Order: sequence, then C-alpha cells, then structure tokens
Amino acid sequence: MIKLRGICRDYEVGDETVHALDHIELDIAAGEYISIMGPSGSGKSTLLNILGLLDKPTAGIYELDGSDVSDLPDDHLAQVRRQKIGFIFQSFHLVSRLTAHENVELPMLLMGTNKKERRQRAEEVLDSVGLRSRLDHRPDQLSGGERQRVAIARAIVMRPSFLLADEPTGNLDSKSGGEIISIVEDLNSQGIGLVVVTHDPDLGDRARRHLRMVDGRIHSDNPRKSA
Repeated sequence: MIKLRGICRDYEVGDETVHALDHIELDIAAGEYISIMGPSGSGKSTLLNILGLLDKPTAGIYELDGSDVSDLPDDHLAQVRRQKIGFIFQSFHLVSRLTAHENVELPMLLMGTNKKERRQRAEEVLDSVGLRSRLDHRPDQLSGGERQRVAIARAIVMRPSFLLADEPTGNLDSKSGGEIISIVEDLNSQGIGLVVVTHDPDLGDRARRHLRMVDGRIHSDNPRKSA
C-alpha cells in the first residue's frame, strides 16, 4: 500500500522555483494497475521517481506498507527500494559488460545473497520472461525487446510489491512492445502492483485506473470505463 499526503517537489532553476509536484494526494492499493499520463513537464516522471524512492519530496509524507519513507537516509532508501520496488526504464539501463544473468543478479549481489541462490533465481526469472537460452549474452548481443526483458527480470528478481515502468515500450517496435506489456500485465495478475508512465494512449487505456497530471497536480483520477 502506498499513501502520498501533500507531496511537493521543488527545483531551483536560476532565481526561479519550479514546482514539479504540487501537493499530491494519492493512495495506491496492493496489486493495482495504474497509468499516469499528461503533457511533457506535467510531473509524471517526477512522481514516478518519488514513488520509486529514486528522489525525495521537498515536503509531504510518503508511506509505503505503513512506514514513513519520506526522509529516510539514502542507504535505507536503497535497501527499501531493492526489497519492495522494481523499476523498468525506457532505456533499459543494463550494464554493458555483464551478461543477462549477471545483470539480473546485481540487486541480489547488493543484498548479500549467496552465489548459488543468485544464479538460481536469475535463471528462474529470465526463464519466466522467455530468455532461458540467452543467459550468457551481453546487452549488445540482444535485441531491444530482449534487453527490456532482462530489465524486467532484474526488476522482479527481489519479488517486489510494486513495479514502476517509465515509458517501457518507448524504444521498441510494436511487436516487441506488445510482448513486454503482456509480460508486465501477467506479473500484475500475479499480485504485483503496476504503475506505468506513458504518452501512448493505447497503453494508458489498458490500465484499470488512469491518472492525468497537469502542472504538477493530479488533474483526474478515473477507473477504466470498460473491460
């Protein structure tokens, strides 16, 4: 469960203060599927970064599973993030010199998981996204769709409560993008909360709840009209 109360995020640009997020109030239940849409500069990615503990609010309270994480030290934030939140980026953010299974092992390595368990769990999640035969391939030996699958495997290997996706199909062709969406929607059906930031109305309409942001605020918050 996520609760945001009065969340603000301000940036200083020269002599001017930019209000990227302006008193956001938001509840996200376990297992929800939400899309966040809006024009460029509306605060979508800033909100996702706050939700993903990649950034801290200037003001307000963020509760994750009943605990206030608004102002935790960076090392504590990193630990909570690794345990509870998976992040999928448009540009994959894989380590180029590492193989697929080594990229997926990274979060477990940071948590001190032993080598045998790291390898086993990495193989299991790569198999679940259809990459069993590509374990030892580096990113430059994989297609865009395969690289995003590796990124998904890395995001879920710690069995997070929530999966946050920032334009997850933005760098993919329509076929690969469709395959990626099928994978993350299947994960959502297994109980992982899914929050997707997108400019694509077709992708946004797939979610069961739609947030639209304008000027750092939630302009509308609506359930999907039809199945």
